[in-house]
Amino acid sequence: MFNRSLVPILLLLMVAFFVWQRQPAEDSLLSRTALVMGTLVEIKAYGDDRELLEQGLDAAFAEMVRLEQLFSTHIPKSEVSRLSAADAPLIVSEETATLLGLGLKIAQRSDGAFDMGLGKLMPLWGVESDQPQVPEEQSIALALKGIGPDSLQISEQQVRKQTPGLQIDLGGIAKGYAVDRAVEKLRQAGIFSAAVNAGGDIRLLGDRQGQSWRIGIQHPRKAGEIIATLALQNRAVVTSGDYERYFEQEGLRYHHLFDPQTGRPARGCQSVTVVAADAASADALATAAFVLGPQKGLALLERMPDVEGFLIAADGSKLATGGLKDILEWH
Repeated sequence: MFNRSLVPILLLLMVAFFVWQRQPAEDSLLSRTALVMGTLVEIKAYGDDRELLEQGLDAAFAEMVRLEQLFSTHIPKSEVSRLSAADAPLIVSEETATLLGLGLKIAQRSDGAFDMGLGKLMPLWGVESDQPQVPEEQSIALALKGIGPDSLQISEQQVRKQTPGLQIDLGGIAKGYAVDRAVEKLRQAGIFSAAVNAGGDIRLLGDRQGQSWRIGIQHPRKAGEIIATLALQNRAVVTSGDYERYFEQEGLRYHHLFDPQTGRPARGCQSVTVVAADAASADALATAAFVLGPQKGLALLERMPDVEGFLIAADGSKLATGGLKDILEWH
């Protein structure tokens, strides 16, 4: 059995990384990296005022740390942990209500391929632990009880679980939301050229000093190689793949992207990359499209407004939405 811990993967094989051509002047760039929400976060910002850049990055990282206190399942007093523990309706913060509302919308649009109620399933597999395992079918069935697009009801900031004992996990959307909030803090600080990369969840603010940002997407089967490059401005790009967090047993790869219908890792894709206006939507849609598989996943992205993307199927074939024609370069 082989397990790959999260941090070394992020250090060595970033899901998506910046491809630089002609570098702007180094004295106009401020770059900082920190471990937040269990992932390596890098923020790059450009500007002439060094103090303003420092303040902007301080605010951006502080916001991501604050949101981690709300959304983390590893923090007992987080709102997500409290929601999982409570069977009565719970009043939550505006941020948590907003994020849950977006997650439910994408769950409904994807016919349940994206699901925030897999909090009992994740520990059964222990993909990110030191002792991952393939659980018994009976345990999987119990963990899936009560999940689905109608598992939560939200009225303003009051959240009600439809099934007692349902455990919430926002791992497929919270990181993207935190990236969006970090970008908003940079904007509020007066920064208009920046990029936030949280382990492959990327949000771009403006352009890169008059040029498009060039984002290289990790090849899902060739470590350290790029499978495609995207030229983007003012967009979010998120990649979900079966090479990020996984273990192998008896020659089979078991990864962290679970199909809510089966409780097992989805098998149709190697990776999915989504381009959208915000990273939270891109994050959830990348998971949903991966679970749906190549054809249904592509159809989901095609019918979502202001969303593009491409998928690498399990057999290595490539599919892309029509709107990527002018900004996507295959390698």
